[in-house]
Amino acid sequence: MRELWKDESGVTTVEYALILALVSLVALLAWQRLGTATGSTAQASANAMDSIPSPSTITP
Repeated sequence: MRELWKDESGVTTVEYALILALVSLVALLAWQRLGTATGSTAQASANAMDSIPSPSTITP
């Protein structure tokens, strides 16, 4: 029983799995925020382009 308690070969696998889960979670959150920021920037650009008057409405 003491040999099994001192055996740490399985601990490494669990640690790597936890690290992988944490890194995956951080990557997922970063990807989501990047998508939100990109969408906001694209919408702001579209709004700016809409505010430019078309050449047919400009009188010389």
